Amino acid sequence: MASVTLRDIRKSFDATQIIKGVDLSIEDGEFLVLVGPSGCGKSTLLRLIAGLEELSGGELKIGDRVVNDVEPRDRGVAMVFQSYALYPHMTVAENMAFGLKIRKTPKEVINKRVAEVGKLLDLSAYLERFPKQLSGGQRQRVAMGRAIVRQPDVFLFDEPLSNLDAALRTQMRVELKKLHQRLRTTMIYVTHDQIEAMTLADRIAVLRDGLLQQVGTPAELFNAPCNRFVAGFIGSPAMNFLKGSFESGLFTGDGFEFPVTGREAGASALIECGLRPQHFELCSGEAPPGHVIIESVLEVTEPMGWEAYAHLRIGDVPIIAHVQAEQVQGLKAGDLVKLSVDPARILYFDESGLRI
Repeated sequence: MASVTLRDIRKSFDATQIIKGVDLSIEDGEFLVLVGPSGCGKSTLLRLIAGLEELSGGELKIGDRVVNDVEPRDRGVAMVFQSYALYPHMTVAENMAFGLKIRKTPKEVINKRVAEVGKLLDLSAYLERFPKQLSGGQRQRVAMGRAIVRQPDVFLFDEPLSNLDAALRTQMRVELKKLHQRLRTTMIYVTHDQIEAMTLADRIAVLRDGLLQQVGTPAELFNAPCNRFVAGFIGSPAMNFLKGSFESGLFTGDGFEFPVTGREAGASALIECGLRPQHFELCSGEAPPGHVIIESVLEVTEPMGWEAYAHLRIGDVPIIAHVQAEQVQGLKAGDLVKLSVDPARILYFDESGLRI
């Protein structure tokens, strides 16, 4: 196992700068997820760590060794790609063993490692099958097995679950989490799916336009985002934003009025507040102590079993409330709905997008 340290990492393709000076320390044995929208540079950053792209600037260390000029095969990393990239003419065992064979690893060592990894990934019964005889989830486990048998210091995953259907993605997320708990090897995982990031990561690094926005645990990013972008990107459904103005201890806008009593009260540039869909409560009577009530108009509901998404409108602004399904039963489009909100849950942002 090994730590990974990035210092002022930069990458340009001709005149286009993709990675714009990233500083990041990944601890030994940590599961770190790189997340962000398409084109933010997360896959490029992963390829730089793997050595598949050449650095334009900065220093990259794996463990205590600077690897800027070290060949990919000598970095002690193994990468699992979005595509399974299995050899169709080879069996599962041969696919997993291929990387060891080209490194001239003794046959008895290869056989032992393949058997051990096959058992670890529940592939023992499929070692003599060919990729076309496997399901998508089984093929992805073979791709992981091919990386694991090499016993690398660092695992790199580039959106490995994006080709799977929703149910299988959920299953494979659980398998990946279990795998990390067993191996305790450093893992760096790239995804654009923030649900994958929240469920898998020890820590999440959020990228935007080649710049690191925030690094923290899933709970830290959900509850204390550093800016509007992170607040809107992390969490499902996404955070609701309401524009307003601050005066005399109140943040007011079209159809709402919130008391501001925390550190935000001393700010002069409050222009927007953010509320998680999970922090709304439907209210038929008086609000709970300390809460405020917002009046909204229901547009549509999305029942999801025991829970539901209520799509509402406050003034001209559409919002989403994540509530229990029984709370919206009998409601129809156009109904007036009262929402209860704890002011302590509300986040405020200034004109630059930074959280106050």
